Amino acid sequence: MADRLGTLLRRLRHGAGLTQEQLAERSGVSVRTIRRLETGGSGDYRLGTVESLADALEAGAEDRRRLVATLAGPAVEAPAPSPVAARNSGTDEEKESGPSPVPAALNSPAAESVHRDIATAADELAREIRRRWQREEEHRRVHDPFPLPVRWRDAPESLTDFSENIQRLPPGAAPDRMDLSGELGGVAEVYRRVLSGRLVVLGRAGSGKSVLTIRFVLDRLADRRPRERVPVLFSVGSWDPTAVALRDWLIDRLLRDHPHLTRHAPGGSTLAAALVDADLVLPVLDGFDEIAEGLRGTALEVLNATSVPLVLTSRRGEFAEAVEKVRAPLVWAAGIELTDLTLDDLADYLPRTARPVPREDGASPAVWTSVLDRLRAPAAGAAPPLARVLSTPLMIVLARTMYSDSPDRDPADLLDTGLFPDENALEEHLLAGFVPTVYRRRVAERGAAGHRGRHPDPERAELWLGHLAHHLARSDRDQQDLAWWRIGDSLRLSVRLLAVVAASALCVALAYGVVNLFRLPYPNGEVLLVGGSMGAVAGLAFGCVHAVLVRLGGTAFEPAHVRLRLRLPGAGTGVGRGAVRTFAVRFGAVLPGGFVMGVGCALALALQRRVFYGVPLTDKAVIEGTLVNMLVFGLIFGTGAGLVFGVVAALEAPLDVASAATPAGLLASNRATVVRQVLVLAPMLTLAIAVGGRLFAGLLDGVLGPLYWPLADAVFIGAVGGLGGALAYALSFTAWGRWLVLSRVWLPLTGRLPRDPMAFLDDAYRRGVLRQSGAVYQFRHIRLQHHLARSYREHRRGYAPARFDAAPPSRQS
Repeated sequence: MADRLGTLLRRLRHGAGLTQEQLAERSGVSVRTIRRLETGGSGDYRLGTVESLADALEAGAEDRRRLVATLAGPAVEAPAPSPVAARNSGTDEEKESGPSPVPAALNSPAAESVHRDIATAADELAREIRRRWQREEEHRRVHDPFPLPVRWRDAPESLTDFSENIQRLPPGAAPDRMDLSGELGGVAEVYRRVLSGRLVVLGRAGSGKSVLTIRFVLDRLADRRPRERVPVLFSVGSWDPTAVALRDWLIDRLLRDHPHLTRHAPGGSTLAAALVDADLVLPVLDGFDEIAEGLRGTALEVLNATSVPLVLTSRRGEFAEAVEKVRAPLVWAAGIELTDLTLDDLADYLPRTARPVPREDGASPAVWTSVLDRLRAPAAGAAPPLARVLSTPLMIVLARTMYSDSPDRDPADLLDTGLFPDENALEEHLLAGFVPTVYRRRVAERGAAGHRGRHPDPERAELWLGHLAHHLARSDRDQQDLAWWRIGDSLRLSVRLLAVVAASALCVALAYGVVNLFRLPYPNGEVLLVGGSMGAVAGLAFGCVHAVLVRLGGTAFEPAHVRLRLRLPGAGTGVGRGAVRTFAVRFGAVLPGGFVMGVGCALALALQRRVFYGVPLTDKAVIEGTLVNMLVFGLIFGTGAGLVFGVVAALEAPLDVASAATPAGLLASNRATVVRQVLVLAPMLTLAIAVGGRLFAGLLDGVLGPLYWPLADAVFIGAVGGLGGALAYALSFTAWGRWLVLSRVWLPLTGRLPRDPMAFLDDAYRRGVLRQSGAVYQFRHIRLQHHLARSYREHRRGYAPARFDAAPPSRQS
């Protein structure tokens, strides 16, 4: 009862576009009581409280009846129908629509106009997700020659909830028998039978769980009606339930993979938050077993504290451990467990993957015939290890890649128990041979940028991929998301700071030299010294700020989910509180960095006077003058930078739907945004420093002693600070700048990545080594990632892992 009341009240509140605080103000009911009602924190509710909330929500007659009926439970004369009764009493179309297809809050006529934008965003999200996963399914060759017959059976009862809870029955009601067995094409239909909307998919490594979730998402979207939940696939392995709430993590992932959802919804939040709060997102959480071992129990507890419909995939062993630790399965969840493929499945599939290649005598050999015959009739009565290995889609795909797509190889070698005595040896052979195989059988394709990349050598490609896999394993937790903006984090913090210092120093020094070209001739030595000293001080300042942000865990280096428009939003409509808040936040964040930059500039000028004009630095008057300069320059640079960056924040607008649908697209959009930022920041910083200096000099003249800010010096210092500061900011504090410095320059120079990493990643995706998951790449399978990371570590330690480039070990020269 408490859960049904809380769910209904929350949906009505979202439908009215109210926060808990706003509802409390309207109804006179405390925020604490509203929160307890919505979360089911207490079972002692008063009818008057609920009626006050209904009045404040302007609920209609039907919504009021449902609120009161939910409150009173079975004692109500006309109770709301149970989920089973509702399904049995509806139309045929309603019976097959699945659990709670349309959130109640969106059915209210009063909320129609408020939620039009949210409903439109849900439809856009559905279209984009469908296009994305259709493309991914085609890329994985799931339908070539036909989808492998992934099947499942009901999961063990110890890992699922009671049938009464899954069907959400009232006390005393007998549950219907549920048969959830099926095949790949029927996964959406099976989900419709689960009235709670919560399903757990179990299976061993490589059994096809990810392919199943993709098919589920596409089938649900194919039959989706307007304002029905949008299934969204999330790789849940990166979630830390002790640090981020599930709702916030879902929103963050939506914003990362769909930047257009940063637009504001009617309630003031982002569209991503509005979609989650309006129950218009159906989370499909793939890879529960990839959550850090110590966090799985906590993650399950957090999921059990919610009632949101979801689909969760996991390996059986890891999920069972979490269930045992928590002493409860995923509440209200049914479960299915994927089964192994059979020899008949292999006989149907593998021969059709080896396209006929006529020999000189005109015959077309059947590549897999002898292997399948041996598997069907083992010589000694015991099935060879290959029969067990080729019972999962992952290993079948690897075997197909190495043998069906490579006519110079004979799959009969896989039956040699001398070379491959057990299952582990066979699996390691298939994993080790995958990358060399795909990198030797075709040239590099034309990438997203429109140019054809160089064909990577298999050994170097495997080394580069191993570095990336090792980088993911070295993260705080074993990660799957290979984000281009985090590849630079594979370097030690000291190396990253050194790169920031060097890049910032070079930017400011070059800016000083360029601006000096427009001044009266200065001695070359003085230009080099002052430019170098200003660059060095600026580099140290930027490095210190960078280190502080890293230590504080700031998100300043995430890709910008906005584009820069060269006109103010809402022209003629006034400035809203949101714009003022954004300006204030950006101003406060940039002010300290600008102040440090100004202090550095004052120190560089003091050094110039000492070296070229013999002014002693230990003189009391010089020390006082330098301290005054440090304060005044810090105020000038700090406030100027704060004002400029605050204005730039007002020029930002969310990305459109398709501009960042892929990693390459997000990189391109961020590059364009950073270039625009530099073009805007450089002249604005120049003007702000020059004019701001005149203002501060006038205000503080006499207070701090005589202050001089001649126009020529003001323009010169402003130009150096504007050009050098804009370039240094772009390279040090933007995701694209760090990518350029670390991933395009530093890592290639040290041999750990190719010269064009994005082209390499795109080529690896086209070859099937990587897959795309929104704005990030992932390795095709976690086992391939672990194998490459292990091989890379062995390579660094001086061990040469066994290679299977063209043939089994015994046939290598």
